[in-house]
Amino acid sequence: MHHATSFSRRSLLGLGAAAAGLAIAPRVWAQAATPAAPAGPFSLPKRAYEAAALEPHIDATTMDIHYNRHHAAYVAGLNAVAKDHGVLAQTPLQQLLGDLGKVPEAARTAVRNSGGGHANHTMFWEVMGPNAGGAPTGEVAAAITRDLGGFDKFKTDFDTAGLRVFGSGWVFVTVTKDGKLALASKPNQDSPLMDKQMVLIGNDVWEHAYYLKYQNRRADYLKSWWNVIDWSKVNTRYAAAKAGKLAI
Repeated sequence: MHHATSFSRRSLLGLGAAAAGLAIAPRVWAQAATPAAPAGPFSLPKRAYEAAALEPHIDATTMDIHYNRHHAAYVAGLNAVAKDHGVLAQTPLQQLLGDLGKVPEAARTAVRNSGGGHANHTMFWEVMGPNAGGAPTGEVAAAITRDLGGFDKFKTDFDTAGLRVFGSGWVFVTVTKDGKLALASKPNQDSPLMDKQMVLIGNDVWEHAYYLKYQNRRADYLKSWWNVIDWSKVNTRYAAAKAGKLAI
């Protein structure tokens, strides 16, 4: 009963109301169905593809809600707290997350949750794309074979880690400056950035990432997600990590 009640509340606040408004909205990133996040130092990243570009693996309505509602809410939360704490606007996000203990106490929870959400989603949109998927390429393919047992084993281990996340969270691949890869999972909007690690890729296993299409079938969503990974973008992130220039 508790689960049904909490989901109903979430539906009203997140999915139901959003879906109703989005039914008649253009499904294009540049034409958001909601007002832009309040002005401030943080902003939604521009995406290179439309909301329907990842169909059928991720449906356009979910992409709209995820980007224009959920990610925008994290940006708004960060901007709201930055108004009262100027240091937030002057510090790179990865540094704020990597040194949460140095963030003013009154802003720390907002930076952890909204800042983590902003960083995680910025990475998430970047590593996906249309006409993508398939086997990894380039240096990333070699690193997956070397560090994660090959692509098939890596996919199985990654998806298993995603299934094991209780409630909401993420599954990531971290990368060191010498190019070594490792799996990590985190609850809520926590990020390996909070452990001063760099993130190569990550998949969002919050229900808002998949529930409209997959309902409770998180395993199906995880398997389908491999069809939208853009390995060329992942290789760009890998090269940036080895150069010490990968931020979020």
